[in-house]
Amino acid sequence: MIFLFTDFGTADLYVGQVKTVLHSQAPKEPVIDLLHEAPAFNTRGSAHLLAALAARLPKGSVTLAVVDPGVGGPRQPVAVLADGRWFVGPDNGLMSVAAARAKTCEAYSIGWRPEALSASFHGRDLFAPVAAMLARGGRKKARLGKAALSVGFGPADLAEVIYVDHYGNLVTGLRAARVERLRGLAIGGRTVRYAPVFSEAKSGEVFWYENSLGLVEIAANSASAERVLGLRIGAPVGLASRA
Repeated sequence: MIFLFTDFGTADLYVGQVKTVLHSQAPKEPVIDLLHEAPAFNTRGSAHLLAALAARLPKGSVTLAVVDPGVGGPRQPVAVLADGRWFVGPDNGLMSVAAARAKTCEAYSIGWRPEALSASFHGRDLFAPVAAMLARGGRKKARLGKAALSVGFGPADLAEVIYVDHYGNLVTGLRAARVERLRGLAIGGRTVRYAPVFSEAKSGEVFWYENSLGLVEIAANSASAERVLGLRIGAPVGLASRA
């Protein structure tokens, strides 16, 4: 099973080309879209989003992860085996949070190269074929060599907005289990309270809750928290001062 996590978007021609390669080289493997609207060029925010998704992926699966603003530059291609799940992509920190939080983790450099490699589309030409190889059990063909990730963001939470969904909900890099429910959150110059579900907030009220990924999410009941607060990805969030 192959999962896709990218910032390619769904309106452009990139995802289709990647899927074409996967279908031709691993036709029996299901390909599932995790996300193609990861924060563009934002490897740190995307790394925390990927880590939150990783825990729910089946062991033995392969995730093709590409948020790669340095494509064609000196960053290297890597494969990471974290808690029995493969991740393939650039060594730019994207997979480092999932790796740092895993109980067991091994990182590998990728020695295989295609005959033709576009300078700007390693997702199609390099990472997709390697993901297909690993999904088929072709670890040797991928020419993997033990390595260490050269860019790492560590296991700590990220106290900022890392994703905005189409409802206008603001997903943060904070794991909700680590945030005291009685504390308000400071964001956008205001304090928002905790509510377990939308129906416990007034219509239009901004609040925070634990989302389905276990992350702190700032939302508004029947409204867009993004519009109400006027915030974007990267906006900082913190604990409000105690009374």
